[in-house]
Parts: sequence; structure tokens; C-alpha cells
Amino acid sequence: MLGPDLETSADAAPASGAAAALADRMATLTSSADGDEGAVRVTVATSGNLTGLELDDRVRAYSGADLAAAILRVMRRAQAGLVDQVAAAVEETVGTGSATGRAVLDSFAQRFGADPEQAPRAPVMPSPPPFPRFQSRPTLPHQSPGVGFESGRDSRAR
Repeated sequence: MLGPDLETSADAAPASGAAAALADRMATLTSSADGDEGAVRVTVATSGNLTGLELDDRVRAYSGADLAAAILRVMRRAQAGLVDQVAAAVEETVGTGSATGRAVLDSFAQRFGADPEQAPRAPVMPSPPPFPRFQSRPTLPHQSPGVGFESGRDSRAR
């Protein structure tokens, strides 16, 4: 027996067809942005991953840090452009009022909806402490350092 919030099989067919159409549309979406007066152009796929990078000869004057910052800034701008394209695809297929549409829009808004001109937030977790260093010391007073198990060779295997 189906609960009141579950779809019946008659309602599920059009919804699954619309969801499949949305998936097909989203698989082909890309977004491009340029910055620094056209010196940097970035294209990203629906996943937000970089699929194209074009650099003008003017970037030769940039320092390494400035070029990296410009590329990341333009990439965030391209990723933010995905939100609008996904919203249009959701509206045309499943609708923004459906649970599927809301879930997809919320996911993209959360991942790419922030202001692209701002740097990303600091990581939530602090970096781990450095790994402790151990000194090689003989375990028995008559052993000299590096001649037993500590040397990486098991002296008992003779």
C-alpha cells in the first residue's frame, strides 16, 4: 500500500520522463566566463570541473600568484553561471515546485551560488598536527644503533 506522499505508478511515468529529460539537459550544460579584460577565459561542466582554459598573451605579465588568483576567480564566476542555466532547465522539465526540482536547485545553489568575487571560506576542520618523529635508539644496552630490527632488517631471520 502506498502512503499519501508516494507517487502512484500512473503519476510516476511522466515524472520519471521529466527527470530523465532534466538529466539529459544537465549532462550537456557548460558555463563560460572571462575576466581581466579577456585575458583569462574559463569553461566549466555541470559538475563545476574545469573543461576549458584560454589564456591571452597578456597573462605573461602576471606573477604566478596573480595568474592563479585570476583563474580561480573566473572559474568561480563560470560556476555561478551554472546556477542560472540549471534553474532554466529545471523550470522547463520537472518544474521548480517539484521535489526533484527543489533538490537540484538547492544542490547547485549550495555548491555554486555564493558570490563568485569572494574567496572561498576557510576549511571547517583544522589541519592535523605534524606526524611525530621517533629517534632510533637501541632497545637493549649491548646493541649498537641500527643493527637489529631498527635497521629495517630483522636480525632474527637468520
